[in-house]
Amino acid sequence: MSYIKGKLRNLIFESDSGYKVGLFRIKETDDTELEFNKVVTFTGYFAELNTEDTYILKGRYIYNDRYGYQYNVDSYERIEPEGKEAIIEFLSSSLIKGCGEKTAIKIVDKLGENALNLIKENRNNLLLVPGITNKAATKIYESILMYSSTDQIIVELKEMGFTIKEALIILNKFGNDSIEQVKNNIFQLWELIDFDKLDRIFLRCLGDIESDLRIKACIINSFKLMSMVEGNTYFSFIEIASFIRSKYQIFVNEEELNKYLEELIDNKSIIKVHEKYFLKDYYDMEENVAESLLKIDKLSKEHIDNFDELIKEIENNYQVKYNIEQKKAIKDALENRITIITGGPGTGKTTIINAIVKLYINLKKLNFKDVINDIALLAPTGRASKKMAESTGLGAMTIHRYLKWNKEKNDFQVNELNKNQHKLIIVDEVSMIDINLFNALIKGVNSNIKLILVGDANQLPSVGPGNVLNDLINSEVFTYCPLTKIYRQSDNSYIPVLAREIKDKQLSPDFMEQKDDYNFLNVNSNKIKEMISKIVLMSKAKGLDENSIQILAPMYKGENGIDNLNLLLQDLYNPRADGKKESKVGDVIYREGDKVLQLVNNPDCNVFNGDIGFIEKIKKKVGDSNKLIYLIDFDGNKVEYEKDDLSSIKHAYAITIHKAQGSEFAHVIMPVCKSYYKMLYNKLLYTGVSRAKKSLVIIGEAEAFMLGINNEYSNGRKTALIDQLMNKI
Repeated sequence: MSYIKGKLRNLIFESDSGYKVGLFRIKETDDTELEFNKVVTFTGYFAELNTEDTYILKGRYIYNDRYGYQYNVDSYERIEPEGKEAIIEFLSSSLIKGCGEKTAIKIVDKLGENALNLIKENRNNLLLVPGITNKAATKIYESILMYSSTDQIIVELKEMGFTIKEALIILNKFGNDSIEQVKNNIFQLWELIDFDKLDRIFLRCLGDIESDLRIKACIINSFKLMSMVEGNTYFSFIEIASFIRSKYQIFVNEEELNKYLEELIDNKSIIKVHEKYFLKDYYDMEENVAESLLKIDKLSKEHIDNFDELIKEIENNYQVKYNIEQKKAIKDALENRITIITGGPGTGKTTIINAIVKLYINLKKLNFKDVINDIALLAPTGRASKKMAESTGLGAMTIHRYLKWNKEKNDFQVNELNKNQHKLIIVDEVSMIDINLFNALIKGVNSNIKLILVGDANQLPSVGPGNVLNDLINSEVFTYCPLTKIYRQSDNSYIPVLAREIKDKQLSPDFMEQKDDYNFLNVNSNKIKEMISKIVLMSKAKGLDENSIQILAPMYKGENGIDNLNLLLQDLYNPRADGKKESKVGDVIYREGDKVLQLVNNPDCNVFNGDIGFIEKIKKKVGDSNKLIYLIDFDGNKVEYEKDDLSSIKHAYAITIHKAQGSEFAHVIMPVCKSYYKMLYNKLLYTGVSRAKKSLVIIGEAEAFMLGINNEYSNGRKTALIDQLMNKI
């Protein structure tokens, strides 16, 4: 790390969070690549900067492929003026109110080079200067205090344990009251800063484990954590008591806990309905979704008199044939305001989406511009939206992109105050959507729409809280079209049949017999990796590479876990070779040519959770030879990662079934063994099997497979969306 000392020349960019890009003129530095009087571009997080102060910036001078050389600032400090001339210049600057150059000279002549400290210590010291009035002294004194207060606040927050970025977040929220606000209630920052960090700072600097303030904050955070782990939107008294004991070591009796809950209910943080305790946010989300959907559904419906002729025309034009239930789903979707269409693999959901879009365009006589303005095709993942786009020939996008998600603020720019104006909205893979995202989507669209929700109700539920698709179906309020007829690729194909058998928990006696698209290799768990190796090598000999084959497993750890499988598969698909660069990050080796999975949404780079790409190149960072750049190609979208960014990717030769949801793969290999027992349950196996498009190979223990099929572990999410709908009809 080096330093540069000098003055701001001008700002180029600044965000609400305090991130700034600007030009800085260097007066002093210890970086051999930089020189006196040089102007450099800098980036970093700052409070207010001005062109009149002198600053010391600490960081690194590096090269960015997109923006060129930049000085990346890790920390900074403002230097108070030193020497008579500098102090006079400062006092007579625009920063100080009520003080011109003549007055500044008088102040320095009287108070000397320690003038600024003397003024801060006692306002009345200014009255010792000849000619300064009471009013002028007050203006000068307040200006100097305001000037220095920001720096002092940041110093104090850093001493507590906050980073500069976090300190700026607090400063932007509370201004000069930041320290007082943090000391009064540090937990009010939970939406902006990690709760566990706030709790650690509280216990170290501000309070004790039995503080009422802490207990109530921990109860609120417990609701959030339990909801994310279990998917519920409400909890019982006993569940709350158990969680706060284990997570936060809060041991209060029933009477005391009830008192805290009542206080949280009184201040509207928690809602209690009968014996159900809701975090207010989740209660409001389910209530808003119910109200909004009922409002949409009550609007006038359309009737298509010549539907049979129109569907026949589509069948002739596109060489398809729809069965009775598919035709009903298409007609219902075009006539009703809200329609839910579900079905397992091979039932034609994608074909139906295509038909709905084409018929809607014909019925409304839409031109190209109208199609863009009127129709939105959405999905929760990038891969699922890409599949929609390919099947319809129209643009599709993730829900986050549609709602213009702001990653920095974690909010949506499209919302109830700024709605999108599309008239037909089709959402695929709805089983993956939690109540938070669905509520955001409903807020961001008008009531005067056709909303078509498509999914597979038997797949895994959303990662976040809620059970949106199943709740909407089970409410029996909206038009519901289940697709049941399976279209096999051949008489001996089995994948869609197996998926249904898993759903119904009725495996056919011949489920271990080889079919055209399916094979079950019954081996002991200690032979699974060996068998996967054999299949991969045979597949490679047939020209099938890692692009074509996806290994799906339930968990990361263990002998047959994903981490171990990826080590094995990396050596099979992408072994070390001369001229092929690689880099070790922790215990993981990343190599050019590696298949990788994106773990989080990054809309700025158009990369989303579940996207799969390949490391195209590993290269030294220009201007900083100690750093590496990893260029990853996501289906033509090339994104640069630095070492610190690699926490958002993992190897993808083997991935979890959860991460595979919303995607399809030509060929799937799925290991199954008893050591997965914690993660072997019906919906997980169903989801894994239904990812396979052309072939499926299950490797492992038949007994474990059958046990998993009969395990309903994922059932029973506690949600109130159905109750909200019933209460409002």
